[in-house]
Amino acid sequence: MGTLSYDGENYELDDRLLTHLQVVISTKLRRGENFFLSWALPVERGSGRHAIWIDNGVPIHFYFSGSRAVSINRDWIESMIVAAGRASGLVLTEEPQAG
Repeated sequence: MGTLSYDGENYELDDRLLTHLQVVISTKLRRGENFFLSWALPVERGSGRHAIWIDNGVPIHFYFSGSRAVSINRDWIESMIVAAGRASGLVLTEEPQAG
């Protein structure tokens, strides 16, 4: 599990998801496109959900617990970028299966 640190808050996310999220966030912010990012918490972590506004100028840090870079699923990244452009923002989901 890695950590997304954003505006002084820390959020634990899977390293693979976090890697893809880093690409999406950096792409959107380079384009000057702010967006909502949200995800549900599993029952074992208390349920509920997080929603944060991703904006340029807010400190962000990606910490990966593993030392190896993961392979990139370009289809997943593209679908995340498209979702981030919707009014509801990017809602994190499991990686789609290839095929």
